Amino acid sequence: MEPSVVLVSNLTKQFGGFTAVSDVSFEIKKGEIVGLLGQNGAGKTTTINMLIGLTKRTLGDIKIFGMDIEKNRSEILKRANYASTYSHFQSLLSVYENLLVYTFLYEIPDKKKRILDVLDDVEILRLKDKKFGSLSSGEATRVVIAKSLLNKPELMLLDEPTASLDPDISEKVQDLLLRVKNKYKVAILYTSHNMAEVTKMCDRVVFLKQGKVIASDTPLNLTKKIEKCQLSLVYEGEREKVEEVCKKKNLVFEFKGKNNVLISLTEKDIPAVLILLSESGVWVLETDIIKPSLEDVFKLFVRN
Repeated sequence: MEPSVVLVSNLTKQFGGFTAVSDVSFEIKKGEIVGLLGQNGAGKTTTINMLIGLTKRTLGDIKIFGMDIEKNRSEILKRANYASTYSHFQSLLSVYENLLVYTFLYEIPDKKKRILDVLDDVEILRLKDKKFGSLSSGEATRVVIAKSLLNKPELMLLDEPTASLDPDISEKVQDLLLRVKNKYKVAILYTSHNMAEVTKMCDRVVFLKQGKVIASDTPLNLTKKIEKCQLSLVYEGEREKVEEVCKKKNLVFEFKGKNNVLISLTEKDIPAVLILLSESGVWVLETDIIKPSLEDVFKLFVRN
């Protein structure tokens, strides 16, 4: 059994009479990406701040590499790193100069070689002499990720690393992070509001609502909690016949245009519906089964 890189047990944080995080427990193992999800104000940032020792917990335990964060913070931070799309670098310094500052903070030997290595890892070696302030948002994000790799971390805390990026650039950054994870077997805590991105990136997810864990599992297992899928049909025949079949089966449906209907139902009901449509003289031309997504789970567990 792989030991936990992060083990959070019954973590609670109170600010006066307000409880920001309440009895939160989760773990992250080596080479695993765990998503920490929830609406703004759900407790994600407070949890991350406690994990890196910026905020002291009220109750509970945080073990990172088997050590208590408050008692062993310096030692832990040498083996961990943090990246956020909102990280600020010195705009008038070059990419290389910005990273050089961090090599001193992390006491990294052979500083030049390490900087060139991480720039090569994130495929921006060509940018090393460019001023940080002149970079595109995608390039700047890669520099932030390069910074988070400088100390060869065993744990990365990534707070919305692709926020504000164009979709094509965001996908490239996601692919980059997956390559980094696979190459170095690093454990990653990942936050994002993009559920499609979370589904792609995360091995497991933890949903927070008002500071409490309300669901925790793999993305696939969480989507299975929603029994119904969407059946999109393109058909030939009378619209009234389609409506009649749906009402007979007590199904929620919506016509999306001429000869196109979207029906909400369980997968096991699909064959019976198709047979009834055929018997009613409706010819089904195209079918598309739209299964529940993590976005649907987010709406179900977090927004309700």
